[in-house]
Amino acid sequence: MSEKGKMMKNILVWGALICAIYACGETSKSYEQVENGVVVYPTTGSAKGLKVTFVTDDIVKVEASATTAFDTTTSLVAVPEQVSVPIDIKEADGTLTLATDELIVTINQATGQVSYADAEGNPIMSEQNEGRAFEAITVEGKAGYTMSQKFDSPEDEGIYGLGQHQADEMNYKGKNEELFQYNTKVSIPFVMSTENYGILWDNYSLTRYGDERPYTNIDQFKLYDKTGKEGGLTATYYDDQNSEHVFVERVEDIIDYENLTTVENFPKDFPFANAKIVWEGQIEGSESGLFRFLCYYAGYTKLWINGELQFEKWRTAWNPSVAKFSADLKKGEKNDIKLEWIPDGGVSYIGLKALSPVDEAAQKQIAFSSEMGQNIRYYFMAGDNMDDVISKYRTVTGKAQVMPKWSMGFWQSRERYKTQDELLGALGEFRKRHIPIDNIVLDWSYWPKTEWGSHDFDLERFPDITGMIDKIHEQNARVMISVWPKFYHNTEHYKQFDAQGWMYKRAVEDSVKDWIYPGYIGSFYDAYSSGARKMFWDQIHDKLYTKGFDAWWMDASEPDILSNASIKYRKELSTPTALGPSTEYFNAYALQNAKGIYEGQRSVNNDERVFILTRSGFAGIQRFGAVTWSGDIGTRWEDMKAQISAGINFAMSGLPYWTMDVGGFCVEKRYERATEGSEDMKEWRELNTRWFQFGAFVPLFRVHGQYPFREVYNLAPETHPAYKSMLYYNKLRYKMMPYIYSLAGWTYTKDYTIMRGLAMDFSADKKVYDIGDQFMFGPSLMACPVYAYGARDREVYLPKSAGWYDAYSGEYYTGGQTITAQAEYERMPLFAKAGSIVTFGPEIEYTTQKPADPITVVVYAGADASFDLYEDEGTNYNYESGKFTSINLKWSESTKTLTIGEREGSFDGMLENRTFRIKVINKDNKGNIDDLSGYEEVKYSGQPVSVKG
Repeated sequence: MSEKGKMMKNILVWGALICAIYACGETSKSYEQVENGVVVYPTTGSAKGLKVTFVTDDIVKVEASATTAFDTTTSLVAVPEQVSVPIDIKEADGTLTLATDELIVTINQATGQVSYADAEGNPIMSEQNEGRAFEAITVEGKAGYTMSQKFDSPEDEGIYGLGQHQADEMNYKGKNEELFQYNTKVSIPFVMSTENYGILWDNYSLTRYGDERPYTNIDQFKLYDKTGKEGGLTATYYDDQNSEHVFVERVEDIIDYENLTTVENFPKDFPFANAKIVWEGQIEGSESGLFRFLCYYAGYTKLWINGELQFEKWRTAWNPSVAKFSADLKKGEKNDIKLEWIPDGGVSYIGLKALSPVDEAAQKQIAFSSEMGQNIRYYFMAGDNMDDVISKYRTVTGKAQVMPKWSMGFWQSRERYKTQDELLGALGEFRKRHIPIDNIVLDWSYWPKTEWGSHDFDLERFPDITGMIDKIHEQNARVMISVWPKFYHNTEHYKQFDAQGWMYKRAVEDSVKDWIYPGYIGSFYDAYSSGARKMFWDQIHDKLYTKGFDAWWMDASEPDILSNASIKYRKELSTPTALGPSTEYFNAYALQNAKGIYEGQRSVNNDERVFILTRSGFAGIQRFGAVTWSGDIGTRWEDMKAQISAGINFAMSGLPYWTMDVGGFCVEKRYERATEGSEDMKEWRELNTRWFQFGAFVPLFRVHGQYPFREVYNLAPETHPAYKSMLYYNKLRYKMMPYIYSLAGWTYTKDYTIMRGLAMDFSADKKVYDIGDQFMFGPSLMACPVYAYGARDREVYLPKSAGWYDAYSGEYYTGGQTITAQAEYERMPLFAKAGSIVTFGPEIEYTTQKPADPITVVVYAGADASFDLYEDEGTNYNYESGKFTSINLKWSESTKTLTIGEREGSFDGMLENRTFRIKVINKDNKGNIDDLSGYEEVKYSGQPVSVKG
């Protein structure tokens, strides 16, 4: 932070603190000392009780209650070990100061305002004075509170986290986000600052970050139709978009067709199949300022204000997404608006809402507001850097496991392999073509059509499932199976849950039918019940695990009982839970669902690492062997781009394992119909190629989607540049396995983050704060995906550092500049940081094919560098008891020497003796990742070895 920035932050935080201390002349009650902290009873403000305790000397737990009592229920999110923290407590002039070796926490005893500073007294951030609020709420007979907490924080910081969202936003400073779970949306109530602190908001209900107000309909504006008459916008419904035949024209003052309830307000009998709807006219704000808009859309959607296109998007009809934009409006001034919408199929979803302006300083505050809880509970954590903050987050929420080594290889999936022959045929084709692969996936609907949830197989299509799995394993691959928390009401498994009161019954009572023709009735089990979780695992164990499946795909874990239901009805469909009303426990279903599988599998086989792929997630899910993927995203360039910032922010929410459907899931019809040589086929292949290039550099490398088939040999012939590029990046991923698996090991040993926003490594360079289309893959490589059709270059910002090397040409660039990077069809821009190390192994087609020997150590010179090569047994949990090795590779720039340090640790089967090949790249000695020759070879037996570069 600049000196000016530090000064402004000091003024902001301490000014607020002094004001809070002296604004009230009342004498507060004396505090109560409790283990690791204090309890205070504020005399002003909404909180009547405040408990501040230390988890460690730099992690603080804050609980605020609307009464003098505190919530005693066990957190679903936090699992910190209780340790004794030495605290120096001082009381003076109505102020309590709690000091540890790392933090100084100051509490205004009158107002309950809490402020944070480092051990030297330098302010970090503070709760806002009178920034806490409670409002009583009763749901299903249970009392609770709607609650909010606001924080004054440094103006020039970057804010990241909040999970995975689809509006392509990177830096959340000054932005708003609704936190709820939905297909393609994963909400994590955690933020992390470039000022090296984090806040975990421990609440499971519908929550808003930023502005606590919900977006509201456009009738907040004065609206004029296309003739200038006040009252609403002109809505023209064309039943044939080609002839533009008008079915009906009417005036509408709201555009709210966002769910199964509100779509009933469309014109009766309007045919959507080939339709187009246009809303046009003018809007006029009742005040001046920046209005923030949110458009909820499916189908083809465009919106203009004053003739300027705000966005152009597409989503499949059944799976909407959101677009955000802002407009600076002046009071009393009319602004042209036009929304053009092509539904792209049957009944679809569209909505336009807005938030009126707020004071800019208020907008930049960190704020959380939640629909229901018993009291405010949050964790403040401070670190030396952003990695340290994430380590503190995992101290509170649990360690991430080292994923099995095979999971870091390539995953092939499709929606769906309909027979066991199709699945085995696909795997066999990979092996025949020598395309590296470790994992193949059996998606949904392998069961008899009327028996979803039975976990049985349709024997006509899967006559020998055990034999199928054996053949997969014989080909050195693993298999993951899709398992839903959903049960048709006629299945025996449903009846077992129902007999114990462990099914959500509303969907059955309302005869809600799913999308499988002609529609079947069922519901989801209550994952909040420990007994239900055990039963869910027992059923999976008996029907699936005993057959040899290696991994679990937990689909629809939001829970998605009825797609496109309103939030209100979604809560009604999933209540009551074993812990209370769904209003209070709305967001944590996936966490509990994964918990049951993880604990269940480890209870019967603690020698095989659990692997769970889940469509939703929550804070703490990393401790349950879970990877989250970004849901049923669209096959569009803008969707691909949005995954970059979505994945980065998910990782910066403290959860290290993330993936996506490479190529997108939901397919535009033009791609389904594309023929050889057509422009649509050309674009389809280029889209998949660019996405594949990107996918090779995220934590889990996984291809999946609807038709057309996504296997590389189905996407393009082997002579095509698309095929060649995808094969190249697949092989590169496998050659980099010593580097990649080390990163996986670090997630446990160092609480590391694999997919890294640039601010994590270059926080002093403020230009990186808003960059959401580049990221670090580990400490050494910067990936720069290409997300525009026909692009053969792209702008790349090289953060301030010792410099950067083009990974392909070895060309050196100074940091702190923007360049135009070449991006020919078959290559994505990739840069190595000067002062870094990348380790390469031999070419392999699956992760267990051969030991990682020799290992080529590529040093990118220009600054000192260090890399810890991690290895373990690859599939079991022995690393938890210390059975792993770490070899430190250290480059000294001053002496031009690489030192291979003493091997630390051991495990069964480790290589006692091995070969390292050392290659040094610098400004004068260019090198590329495709040619690792020109090395110096050394033998290594576990003792230090030094090599001059």
